[in-house]
Amino acid sequence: MTLSQRGLTRRQFGAGLASLVTLAATTASSEAALPTIDTHAHVFHRGLKLAPGRRYAPDYDAPLSLYLEQLDRNGMSNGVLVQPSFLGTDNSYLVACLKEAGGRLRGIAVVDPAVSADELRMLDRAGIVGIRLNLVGQPLPDLAAGEWKTLLASVKVMGWQVEIQRNAADLAALAPQLLDLGVAVVLDHYALPDPKLGVDDPGFQSVLKLGATRNVWVKISAPYRNGAAGESFAKQAYPLLRKAYGLDRLLWGRDWPHTQFEASQAYEKNRQFLDTLITDQSERAQVLASPYQLFRF
Repeated sequence: MTLSQRGLTRRQFGAGLASLVTLAATTASSEAALPTIDTHAHVFHRGLKLAPGRRYAPDYDAPLSLYLEQLDRNGMSNGVLVQPSFLGTDNSYLVACLKEAGGRLRGIAVVDPAVSADELRMLDRAGIVGIRLNLVGQPLPDLAAGEWKTLLASVKVMGWQVEIQRNAADLAALAPQLLDLGVAVVLDHYALPDPKLGVDDPGFQSVLKLGATRNVWVKISAPYRNGAAGESFAKQAYPLLRKAYGLDRLLWGRDWPHTQFEASQAYEKNRQFLDTLITDQSERAQVLASPYQLFRF
């Protein structure tokens, strides 16, 4: 069919084509403008005081400068620093790094349940947006105890999140307790189901049901922490999590510098796995941008 048969002059056709090109360029520009956020990394150096009773201590440095370089090299606009468990409740290095980054980063602190309100406000001003409960190998806390209720009330008032690392079976019981107290909950590393059971773990199936609350987020990070078949598990888990939570409740993180897995992991390798996990570019962009509001960027 010719242009004249379609009722179009060459000028009209050209104008229409130009409009389509402009629309495509605008769409591409909007997608490029979306933030790309890495929600899980750690920074430290060997001169820092280590916490007593730690399960692990690194024999190398993971400085802020190197992390920022990794963000730049991989096209990431923002990042989140999580207090390493081996540094305990001394968040001073984390706070110093947040200040040095000039607003590009946010932090998740580890605090004593009896922490003062003044210290929490200081952490808030520094860019801390939540507390972490790394409960791997630890007794479960009594969240009904007075000091915990006071702490979590402060967390709620400040609009912080509670990030938990624990196996899925226990998360299925812990998360509802936190939700009853009105705080936002973030589950680390695909919620850590039993590696032998994977997505069939009853605890993981219970975690999927928490998506309906709209106040729980899941980090699709560090698949290697879910056993030798971690990447295979992640590919099975992702569509289930997407359906249960929606793209806006999934958070991606690299878990740099991959403590205890340094020999087999690298920053670029984990970024590339994300492209394999979420093949649709628009969908991937939504996941990378979804942490923007939760982490108060």
